[in-house]
Order: sequence, then structure tokens, then C-alpha cells
Amino acid sequence: MQQFYGLGVALVTPFKEDLSVDYDALERLVTYNIENGTNYLVINGTTGESATITKEEKTEIIKVVAAVNKKRLPLVLGVGGNNTQTVVEELQTLDLTEIDAILSVAPYYSKPTQEGFYQHFKAVAEASPKPVILYNVPGRTAKNMEPATTLRLAKDFDNVIGVKEAGNNQQQYYSLLKDKPEDFLIISGDDDLALGIVLAGGAGVISVIGQGLPKEFSQMIQLGLEGKNKEAFNIHFELMDIVDYIFEENNPAGIKAVLKKLNITSDNVRLPLVVASKELQGKIGDFLDNL
Repeated sequence: MQQFYGLGVALVTPFKEDLSVDYDALERLVTYNIENGTNYLVINGTTGESATITKEEKTEIIKVVAAVNKKRLPLVLGVGGNNTQTVVEELQTLDLTEIDAILSVAPYYSKPTQEGFYQHFKAVAEASPKPVILYNVPGRTAKNMEPATTLRLAKDFDNVIGVKEAGNNQQQYYSLLKDKPEDFLIISGDDDLALGIVLAGGAGVISVIGQGLPKEFSQMIQLGLEGKNKEAFNIHFELMDIVDYIFEENNPAGIKAVLKKLNITSDNVRLPLVVASKELQGKIGDFLDNL
């Protein structure tokens, strides 16, 4: 699964002033990432505002990204939810021809037991025609999927190929890295911890800031994968402030402020999210001017 090593980016969904999807801006964003070192693209994740994207928009977004990509980079699609049957039906009905893997979030709101997580992802794995990357993000789902559950799934299902771990919990990462099957991917979902996790044996990151600064972030991750700690940390220290800024208010308002400053997309978001404050936009602008 070498195609999912390095820098994956969780693409935003750009919007016009009327909050319809801006497909031209999406094309610019995909091209910018392909040309600047991103290793794979993630469509319709949390950062893509998947909670407020319609089924029709999702289909069109996949088409547009695939058409621009022209099979140059692997594509990962977010397919998840807290209604297991609905997720299974979506996996069975979506056209996944252009998709290389599924990213499936742990069920949110319902707060299942560890056995509930296992049975949910068992159903997802059995229904998915593509490899599955689990996505554990307890800050959003309200319940942590514990390492033992993740590793049980890794061992029981050949098509469960990795986990995007985003609990901002280093000890949990280390537990996964210590006990994982050899070819199972531990992918950081925390931009601030990504380099340390790569140096400890992680496969890379699915990043938010990476799509705004793909050249720098992909170089940092690559140096980490090569064990070049000092050079990698030099870049990490340079980017620390911007990583903090983009998560200061909400995601993806922060990264959209970055992309607006870079003239790639607007900063429009759909309610209940709101655009980054003027103060935050000022800090982001100053950082990018001085980078």
C-alpha cells in the first residue's frame, strides 16, 4: 500500500458567494496539490464539509476531481456515518471506479461500545469493493475507538488497510504502532503530531494544512520517512504557528482563509460554520507573507 505513504490532503469543498460548489476553484486546488508534491487526495472528508454536501454534489465533486487528476494521484473517498445500513448501501451504489480507497469515520453521536465499533466496521469492510481506511476522531464523534478494536479489525479483514488516527493522543498512536500487523498503515490525522508519528513508524498524514502548503509539508513528511530528523524538524518548527492558526476557530474556516490568501479558493463555508474572524485572517495573512 505504498500509494498511501506520505502526504494525503483532506480537500476542502470551495463555495461561491451563493454557497453553491465552485468547481473551477476545486480544479485549481487539485492541480495545485498535484504540482506541489501531495501524494494522494482525500475527497469528502470532514474538511470537505461532508455534513452539508448533498448526494448530487458529492457525485459531481468526485467526477471533477477525477477528471483533473487523470489518475496521477490515488483518490480516497470519505464514506461514513452513524447509520451502518446507510453506509453499506452507499458503498454498494456509489460509482467507485475512480476511487482507490474509502476513508470511513467512526460512527458519531451514537457513542457505540467497542463491540459496536467492531460490528459497524465489519459491515463496512464486507460491503466495500475498495480498501478501507478507518478514521478515529473522538473529538468529533464523542467516543474513542480504542487501539485493541482498531487492531482487531486490522487482523480480521484484509481490506482494512489502515487507520487515520486523529485523537491527538501520542500514547494511542504508539500503542497502534507497537502492535499493528506489518503492512497496516498508521496515518496521522493530527497535523501538529504528524512528523513525530512518521518518525515513530507511521505511514504519513492526511493533512488539512498540507493542501495550502503542499511543497513544504510533503517535504517535511518525506524527510521524516527517510529518518532525516533534523531537516524534517526544521520545517516542522517553521510551520508550527500556521498549524495552530488554522484550527483556532473551526475547520475548514482556517484552511479556507489560507487558500483565499493564496488566491486558490474563496473562504466561504456553509452554516453552521462561519468564516474565519478578521483577527485570525490577519494572523494567517501575516504568516504567509513572511513564510
